[in-house]
Amino acid sequence: MEPMRWCLAVVLLSTPLLAAGYLQERKNYIVHLEPRDDDGAAAADSVEEWHRSFLPQVAKLDDSDSADGDSGPRIVYSYSDVFTGFAARLTDEEAEAVRATAGCLRLYPEEFLPLATTRSPGFLGLHLGNEAFWSRSGFGRGVVIGILDTGILPSHPSFGDDGLQPPPKNWKGTCEFKTIAGGGCNNKIIGARAFGSAAVNSSAPPVDDAGHGTHTASTAAGNFVENANVRGNADGTASGMAPHAHLAIYKVCTRSRCSIMDIIAGLDAAVKDGVDVLSFSIGASSGTQFNYDPIAIAGFKAMERGIVVSCAAGNSGPEPGTVGNGAPWMLTVAAGTMDRAIRTTVKLGNGDEFDGESLFQPGNNSAVNPLPLVYPGADGSDTSRDCSVLRGAEVAGKVVLCESRGLNGRIEAGQTVAAYGGIGMIVMNRAAEGYTTFADAHVLPASHVSFDAGTKIAAYVNSTDNPTASIAFKGTVIGSSPSPAVTFFSSRGPSKASPGILKPDITGPGMNILAAWAPSESHTEFSDGVGLSFFVESGTSMSTPHLSGIAALLKSLHPDWSPAAIKSAIMTTSDAVDRTGVPIKDEQYRHATFYAMGAGYVNPALAFDPGLVYDLHADDYIPYLCGLGIGDDGVKEIAHRPVTCSDVKTITEAELNYPSLVVNLLAQPITVNRTVTNVGKPSSVYTAVVDMPKDVSVIVQPPMLRFTELKEKQSFTVTVRWAGQPNVAGAEGNLKWVSDDHIVRSPIVIPATAA
Repeated sequence: MEPMRWCLAVVLLSTPLLAAGYLQERKNYIVHLEPRDDDGAAAADSVEEWHRSFLPQVAKLDDSDSADGDSGPRIVYSYSDVFTGFAARLTDEEAEAVRATAGCLRLYPEEFLPLATTRSPGFLGLHLGNEAFWSRSGFGRGVVIGILDTGILPSHPSFGDDGLQPPPKNWKGTCEFKTIAGGGCNNKIIGARAFGSAAVNSSAPPVDDAGHGTHTASTAAGNFVENANVRGNADGTASGMAPHAHLAIYKVCTRSRCSIMDIIAGLDAAVKDGVDVLSFSIGASSGTQFNYDPIAIAGFKAMERGIVVSCAAGNSGPEPGTVGNGAPWMLTVAAGTMDRAIRTTVKLGNGDEFDGESLFQPGNNSAVNPLPLVYPGADGSDTSRDCSVLRGAEVAGKVVLCESRGLNGRIEAGQTVAAYGGIGMIVMNRAAEGYTTFADAHVLPASHVSFDAGTKIAAYVNSTDNPTASIAFKGTVIGSSPSPAVTFFSSRGPSKASPGILKPDITGPGMNILAAWAPSESHTEFSDGVGLSFFVESGTSMSTPHLSGIAALLKSLHPDWSPAAIKSAIMTTSDAVDRTGVPIKDEQYRHATFYAMGAGYVNPALAFDPGLVYDLHADDYIPYLCGLGIGDDGVKEIAHRPVTCSDVKTITEAELNYPSLVVNLLAQPITVNRTVTNVGKPSSVYTAVVDMPKDVSVIVQPPMLRFTELKEKQSFTVTVRWAGQPNVAGAEGNLKWVSDDHIVRSPIVIPATAA
């Protein structure tokens, strides 16, 4: 008999209750249980009854909470499909009793995670036409994308169902929209639910009150809407990546945060309902061990059911080791730019000009005439360079140069400038933010410029007694360069939980993305307060639904492909060079590393026919998990079944059949195996081509693969060694399998080592 295991818990959130004559607190926990033989197959009432058996007797008797004024049942959620356990509200004493109960693995305190927050289809090569990949895919017809976010505005034209088929016959979802003026569920939105605090109350429908969920849903699968723009900017026909896919909405976030309990409940419901793709634009911890990460655990079960889980890498860049949602069974998405700018140009009194961006465009070719230019705080005064502290006498009637406050705060800086009488504003990046500029809905004429431009503007201010500046507004410009590039905020690898797996996996459009919007009181789009149907947002929240929609296109074309095969197709066909043919750059306009962009920038027109794929199924991850050293219990918590690692031939991270390769290379050579499956032409020949620095030797055996039929598998080895002295800076390159019709590219990364 297995010995009793004990749960660990840390308390974060509490609500008061009066019990047994004294004041106690109830805290929200996720209770992780040992899997049982019928877990996932038992009836819902049987599962909940089993979950209730873990509650102390007083909690069972008090489950109605009718006497103490603390509304709501003790068991908040009974999870059944993606997680073995339940969410409950417990006092400290009750939590102690639960964690001491045989069969309890762990208690997770309720945690709140942040949201990771027209042109893009064309930029990605998705064009209309009978022969185009987009048309051939049926625009994602028949595929269901589950969106975990802040809800949706169902009346928005992006969610009309023209051209869509009815929901799939196996669809089991429900619609909680009752009577919504102008909208509700249809053949586009086929399911909608709200959870926990995101629901406000048990009868509230999953209407978006933040805008974020509407934006991400329309990016993934919004239908075609002509003349979409924001005040005339970024004008065009808006659509999601998979405009004829169905949407299932799971409101698990409020305007500002997402409860981990609600997220797992949403994931559980989505898998039960029958979604094909899960889109998850929510941040996650960068270093949590997978068996301590409920999202990674739930994602494994979703993958096992054949669901592609597309997740945001996070907005904590450019520092290394910040990437979240890094489990190898999930697609981790970084954010990059496109070739569209909503252009402004700053002209200084000395004639120098600097391009920037702003969504505030008084009119094409209009301008703020030359005015005095001031840089607060530059002279050591008590005002601040980021314009958080100003004096009216210093800025009134002037253009104000303000340093960036990071990912957020630019609009607030403009509000402060305007409040003190400033006429215009120039936002200059900090050094770490480089050339990434935002098209924000400023409240006054403004331009967001790069660190390089801002440094030169600041130098000009300090070089003359009477500095002046004007701002010209030039509207939407297509063809800006370099493009694409990786944004500064996009979280970087390596993954702390599994550094031997390259993360992020892929980069997609995540900068100044126009999509559907749900105006809200908490988000003032422009100073006149007029609500907008479309809006521009940036973040890995925006890049993630691009990849979710592309995964849906591939699922529609190749319904028999596994999530790993779809991921492999996306990664191995991605672009490592920009539109001019030079390597993709990062926010400093330096060569972007694979830890910044993953395999590259997504190219969906190539992904539909990748030639070869690196496939994986649930059982293939078990030797990898055992190799992580998390023990039998840790592997069991993720795999939802007993595993004895001593009976498994464990593998290193590098040996997982992943589409990229990370080799921790010291003095001795390392050899790893890979297996590819032919999904291209039945009869085809591929030759290995290695592109690595001269001080790295890579030998592929055999150097040629010959296929005679579809779905045929071929294996090969890759041996990596230093050709000379080891380079502590590491190295990067590519292994390409090249045929007459395909190039199947896999990144090779040798991480830097301590000198």
